[in-house]
Amino acid sequence: MRIPPRLTVIGGAAALLSTLLLGAPATAAVTPAPLPATATAAAIGNICYSDLPSQAHDTLRLIESGGPFPYRQDGSVFQNREGILPAHSTGYYHEYTVKTPGSSTRGARRIVTGESHQEDYYTADHYASFDLVDHTC
Repeated sequence: MRIPPRLTVIGGAAALLSTLLLGAPATAAVTPAPLPATATAAAIGNICYSDLPSQAHDTLRLIESGGPFPYRQDGSVFQNREGILPAHSTGYYHEYTVKTPGSSTRGARRIVTGESHQEDYYTADHYASFDLVDHTC
């Protein structure tokens, strides 16, 4: 499983350009990206695919097959306003409902997908925290 990048490359574009044009070695410094002020270190965890609720498995299968989805909001762009997920341009993340048995509304559970293969995040608390889904367990 590919974990989304959580590093910021300082001067990466200049180093790449230097390497391509001048043959100079790329010497960009790599530093950890700071968490947003609203995020906590525990806000992004990991969860095994097998530990997800069965409704999340259903949602992931629908995502993989391209739908049809039960709610019109499914597949819409997730804005990451909470700033918990790694920062990316608008349109990188999309959200999908995970049905909550007995709920008359969409409930709080969602799968948020990134553009990378199997970059799926599960939230049971409506974006207060996320778990990156490990599809290998």
